[in-house]
Amino acid sequence: MHITDLLQPGRVALNRRAGSMRDAIHQLVDLMAGGGNLADAAAFEADVLAREALGGTCVGSGLAIPHAKSTAVRAPGLAAMTLDPPLACETPDGAPVRLLFLIAAPDQADDLHVKVLAELATLMIDRDLCAQLLQASSPEAFCSRIAQRETPGAGPAGQPGAGRWRFVAVTACPAGLAHTYMAAEALQQAAQARGIRLKVETCGASGAQNELTPQDIAGADCIIVAADRTVSTARFVGKRVLMVSAGEAIRDAAGVLDRASEGSVPVYRGGDAFRTSDWKELGREAYRHLMSGISHMLPFVVAGGVLIALALMLRQFGLPQEWAGMMGTVGRAAFTLVYPTLAAFIAYSIGDMPGFMPGLMGGYFAQMGTTVAPQSEWVSSGFWGALAAGFGAGLLIRLLNWVGKRLPAALDQIRASLLTPVLSLLCVGAVMVFFVNPPLGRFNLWLMELLEGMQGGSRLALGTVLGALMATDYGGPVNKAAYLTGTLALVDNQFDLMASVMLGGMVPPVGIAVSCLLFPGRYTGAERRTAPQNLLMGASFVTEGALSFALRDPLRVVPACMLGSGLAGYLAVLLRCGCPAPHGGIFLIAVIQNPLGFLLAWAAGSFLTAVVLGALKRPLARNQ
Repeated sequence: MHITDLLQPGRVALNRRAGSMRDAIHQLVDLMAGGGNLADAAAFEADVLAREALGGTCVGSGLAIPHAKSTAVRAPGLAAMTLDPPLACETPDGAPVRLLFLIAAPDQADDLHVKVLAELATLMIDRDLCAQLLQASSPEAFCSRIAQRETPGAGPAGQPGAGRWRFVAVTACPAGLAHTYMAAEALQQAAQARGIRLKVETCGASGAQNELTPQDIAGADCIIVAADRTVSTARFVGKRVLMVSAGEAIRDAAGVLDRASEGSVPVYRGGDAFRTSDWKELGREAYRHLMSGISHMLPFVVAGGVLIALALMLRQFGLPQEWAGMMGTVGRAAFTLVYPTLAAFIAYSIGDMPGFMPGLMGGYFAQMGTTVAPQSEWVSSGFWGALAAGFGAGLLIRLLNWVGKRLPAALDQIRASLLTPVLSLLCVGAVMVFFVNPPLGRFNLWLMELLEGMQGGSRLALGTVLGALMATDYGGPVNKAAYLTGTLALVDNQFDLMASVMLGGMVPPVGIAVSCLLFPGRYTGAERRTAPQNLLMGASFVTEGALSFALRDPLRVVPACMLGSGLAGYLAVLLRCGCPAPHGGIFLIAVIQNPLGFLLAWAAGSFLTAVVLGALKRPLARNQ
């Protein structure tokens, strides 16, 4: 946190006169109000005086820092004033007050005022700086002295000089695997090339690593959030925050750092869900909320699917049936929690903790199906119903919170503990029972019957398309949509479509690795050295192994990979392959239906990709 982020020359007054601390505070509040930071100046002044009554804010050495955390504050800010003559008042060292800073913090800004207090106290230990501030000839010079003390070499507006930016970043992707770490590496490399100090926190599948400390955040000029799902941002309130996708950070890390270096990056105020008028940004935010739900849902699908596959393997090899029955039961139980988890975490992403319960119940209704007619069937609205429940519950919570802020403060506890949970559950339940489950349940039945009825050419075409889509953006939204289609088909026991999806994701890294081995003259030494790694990633169903190649040469790599993945998806359906688990790659071969056909489809797709790439790429010069 830089003081010059909150203090502008327009909120600085020099050599004022004040008859008392109350009078000085009144003048400071007027300065703050002139900057547009206050919604109600009188209410804020009352809050500052109330805080003053609890204990003086004169800290000694001629410095006083009155402050308040108030609902009357629209945006955090600082105002400053020097006094001539000094104001006599009770101070720890008996020195009269000559320099005052007023801190205005929004009520929802957590400990922002404490951080600013600490920063101010640290700066003002420097007596030379205090003397320079008292001798400043203009408000601009006053702010410039602080800026130069905070960041040596800074210009008069208080912005850091070239090469002295301090950034921190958070990276995350829905699966918490390759994209998370590739975005972090790309940002670090770009920062190193520009002489920028950067610390990156990665929110991967195994949890947060290299976590940002409060000191890291406080000392950052800008925070970069490169994430395709929601991450914790409450700790960034009051800081400049640039939000981009993980894919954008991978593709153009230098451009992201350039944008972060601009003074136009907005200060994050918190609670911004769906409050933008930019339709493009609105779409990105909706995608992040969706991916937040999917990233929490996938472990249930993966773990449940693997347990069901292991149960099938135990039965196949005649091992103890009690264990097979237990694993199958646990795996199916995990599948029943897929849609409640999806809806709960979408709602949590939008509406924070109050959204979790109604989102969970809405997802439960989508999973189990509901009806109010005595003789009607209970039909699940499935994935689409869970999406409606998650987004609906999250937005409903935001609406209830907006309405609740207009109620008397004395009702806050009742509103949070009783009114919001009851009303949100009632509304979500009613919407699911009356409006969502009936039409979407019928749509689900129609879709299942359509998929089950697709035979011959139409089903082959579907397998081909799903396989090819897995090779379009290597972990991006299209890839995720195809994978989600496969997992939903898996829930409905349509194992051949899951096989098409898995083969479509396994082909690109392996095809590129084979191409490096068959056509070494078309790849650099660094690219050829990735062949063993890509073989392992492809075998493990990690499509992102092809991403670096696709970013460098998309017009050749992407079509070649799509052709190979499409062929593998086609052969998976043609040869009646079936994959009973949503992850694992070649390590599931023992439970794959028609394993020889599965291996044949994988080999054919990989070889086609390798040959097409070799034909499209030009030979390199010998010294490469």
